[in-house]
Order: sequence, then structure tokens, then C-alpha cells
Amino acid sequence: MRNFIFVFILLFSVNSFSQAQISQDNFEGNSTITTWFGDSCGMDNSFANPFQNGMNTSAKVLKYTDGGGLYANVRFDAGFYYNLNTSSTFTLKIYVPSSGITGAQTNQISLKLQNGSAASPWATQCEIKKPIVLNQWQTITFNFASDPFINLDPTSQNPINRSDFNRVVLQINGENNTSQVTAYIDDFYYSGAATVFNTLVWSDEFDTNGGINNTKWFPQTQLPNGNSWYNGELQHYTNRLVNSSISNGILSIVAKRETFTDQGKTKQFTSARLNSKFAFKYGRVEARAKLPLGAGTWPAIWMLGKNIIEPGGYWTSTFGTASWPACGEIDIMEHWGTNQNVVSSAVHHPINGNLSVGEYISNAQNIAGVSTDFHIYAVEWDAQKITFSVDGINHLTYNPAVKNQYTWPFNAEQYLLLNVAIEPSVTAGFVQSAMEVDYVRVYQQTALENNNLEKENNLVLFPNPASNEITLKTNENLLGSTVSVFSLLGQELNSFLLNSEEITLNLSNYQSGIYILKVNSPTGIQSYKFIKK
Repeated sequence: MRNFIFVFILLFSVNSFSQAQISQDNFEGNSTITTWFGDSCGMDNSFANPFQNGMNTSAKVLKYTDGGGLYANVRFDAGFYYNLNTSSTFTLKIYVPSSGITGAQTNQISLKLQNGSAASPWATQCEIKKPIVLNQWQTITFNFASDPFINLDPTSQNPINRSDFNRVVLQINGENNTSQVTAYIDDFYYSGAATVFNTLVWSDEFDTNGGINNTKWFPQTQLPNGNSWYNGELQHYTNRLVNSSISNGILSIVAKRETFTDQGKTKQFTSARLNSKFAFKYGRVEARAKLPLGAGTWPAIWMLGKNIIEPGGYWTSTFGTASWPACGEIDIMEHWGTNQNVVSSAVHHPINGNLSVGEYISNAQNIAGVSTDFHIYAVEWDAQKITFSVDGINHLTYNPAVKNQYTWPFNAEQYLLLNVAIEPSVTAGFVQSAMEVDYVRVYQQTALENNNLEKENNLVLFPNPASNEITLKTNENLLGSTVSVFSLLGQELNSFLLNSEEITLNLSNYQSGIYILKVNSPTGIQSYKFIKK
């Protein structure tokens, strides 16, 4: 909704859905890892397991042979950036026979995370070293939230606060030596939960007739430069009922052709611009709306940083510290009446090196009947990315490889705006039209730990993560409740009655990933997360 100097447009394909971050390989065909690479070493990732005993009787493993290369390692690129703040643990099995070792190196394995997109990936490295025992299979766990780690650059942040890792490097017995080692690796596994926003934290259902709820919305009316709004817009925004009112469960923001004088300026159009009195960091916003009709109308459902300096804005007097675009802008929905059935979304941020000049990434999709039918406009925003959709179909994801004050001012609270602007392209015959909003809802994440601790509604899931079965254990208080299992995309996969204090759920037909289990009881609906390995 703002004007800017430099424009950068990047198009994304429609129908792409965000998935859980999973990196796994059992070297027998069950892999999400596209390609393994060997640096200064021999590598065979379909090698017959020479030690089918103990904890690992699988047929195939990865064979790693360091013949004396100074920097021998094996590695892969994940295809996404790991969110260690959500899930920080990597596991693998390893067998190192003593017969394949020369020299006097420490028996260990290192797991290193790097930014494979950087010009010098090793410069971004964070490493965990773990001791190994020779001549036996063992499971090694690397936890970047709790294990001691080594940043190659000592000025780097704690790894759980970083979002630039997309490469995994495995190294046996250290580097910068000519010693030899043979090792066998199996069952590499990482599962990072896609963020699930399942707790309603704020909403307006517009279920009372009359004016807007003044505890939730602030009508922004002050001309920011004393003369007009941005982008050559023609309207005055007002706090009058004729421009914003609620009737029969619908908020109407009405743009009208009328002569209206305010703040010493006379204009020929009026409308409304509402600021939410609620601000938040990360979540899902849904708004069900029907858009105005007519060339020159410019409705928007969008967000600005709570720290914006903008005369007349609700948050500026108390929290204003940054001008646009340094505050960041997230456009959930924009529509131009001159392009009737096209709905656009965008992310605005400063151009690299200049906080006062903006650039944007944008994409749109064709939606029939946006001015005759209600549609659900949504955004999901977490520490990694921002994804936009209409009626559940994604059309834009913003996830910059480097997140800094220029590319990612989206690490602080934002607030919502609803408005209809009038462009200079408005036709002579335009009289009035409204954006009608059925509801606005904000969801955030519930803390759903992957452990066996008892929840408030006395349901325990174990083991979690699970392989082919997971057990639900509860008490008599929840007997008779309905249990439903959903995919992360909201598809209901199973539903049954909780008719016993202990029930085993068969997961053999479930794909690896994250699932949501919901228990509908007389006390309400409780949600749980579980992982299928």
C-alpha cells in the first residue's frame, strides 16, 4: 500500500504447500535427501552392510572411506533452511571398525551445519563433535539446542537463532590430517515440525450491529503529510458509520463519491482505514471477505510493523521508532478494480543497504467472483517464511536465504489494517462500493512438546516420534470423546471414539511427517502434535 522507488518482482508457482522439514535416509530407498557428495573421500551410499548385527540389521548403508584427504567429509544440501528453534536434533547410526583406522586421531564424528548457498559455505559453519566407540553400531544424537557447539566464526549467533543452514556435513575423526578411516553410516534422520498455528488468540466476528468495536479497531483518519494519502490516492478516511459499519454479521468498509472536507482539505471521495489494537509476532491470519467492484477501487487486508512512524497511526505515538519500509509490510490481499479477478499478495522491505528505500516480492492468482462471493484470504508467518493463500491455495512464499534488517524486518510485532483506497483511475460513473468482511481471525502456535508429559486434558501420546504405532493413554474423564487425526494441510485422516483408557493407533499407512490429533470433549477441543518417522 505504499509507494517506493525500487521494485523487484519474483513469481512463485501456485498450489505449493509448506511441508514439515524432513531429512532422512536409510540407504534402502526411503530418503528425502536428493544427493550425497563426498569431498576428498570415497563414498558409496548403497553399500551392503558388512556388520548386520546388534542394533542395525539393515541391508544397505553408506560407506565412507577417508584415504588420507586433509578435509575428507560427506555432505548433502537439504533443499530448505533448517529451523533449529523448532526442532534442533539430528540422529544417525555409525559403525567404525578399528581395522580401517590409521594414525592417532580422536575417534569421533562431527556434524557441521553450513549455508551451502554462500560463496564460502565453511565460513558459516556450526559444528558439534561426538565421541564414538569402535567395532559396534551406535546411535549418535546431535542437539544444537543443548550440545556444546563450535561456530567457525566466533561472532556468529547461537545456532537456534539462525536461519541460514541448509547443508549438512559429516566428518569422521577430524580434519587437517592424513590419517585414514573407514566408517559405515545408516538411518540419518531429522524432522523439523512445520509451524502449526492452531490456537485462536484474537478475532472479530462482527456479530453486533452498528459501529466498529472500538476496543479492537482504531479508525485512522489523519492525512499523514497534511495534504493526502500515499500513491496519489483521492479519498479522505473517516470514522463515520457511512464508511464503516456492521450489519448482520458483516463489516462494510464503504468507498463513496461525495464531497467531504476534513483537516482543511476537500476531497471528492471518502472511505475507511482501520488499525487493529492488537499486534502480534508470528501466526496465521484469516479474513473472509468480498471485495468492492469498480475501476479505481483498491481494497487491502494487510499488516505493518508496530514500530512504524506514521502520523495518525494507532501505534506510532507509543511505539514508533522506524519509518516505512524499515518497519516491514505484509500485504495479505490487494485487489485493483482495473484488474477484476486478480488478487495479489506482497512483502515489502528495505533494499539492501538502504533502510529508506523499499523493494518488494509479489505474486497473484486468478480468483473468479471476488466481488460477488466471499473468499478466505490468509497468511502464515513464522521465523523462517511468510506464505500467502486464497481459499487454501498458496501463491507466494517469501523465505530469503539471508535474514537481516533489510530482508527480514519481520521479526517483531505487526498489526492489521483493513481499508479501501481510491486511485486516480476511478471511473466517472463510480458512486460507491464496499469491501465486506465476515471475520478476521489470528491464530498462533500452541506449545505441543514431543514428550510423554501429561497434558491438561490428561492425554499422553507415546512413543513420540513413532514408527508404525502410537499409543493414546488417558483417564475416565475423557472416555466417550471424539478423536480426529489431521494432516498439516487440514485433511482429516481418521476419526474414532475414545472408548478405552489406552488405545493403540496404527500408523503404518501414514507417510513420514507431522500430524495433529484433536480431542473433542465436553470441556472443549485440545490439540496434540505427533511425528511419524
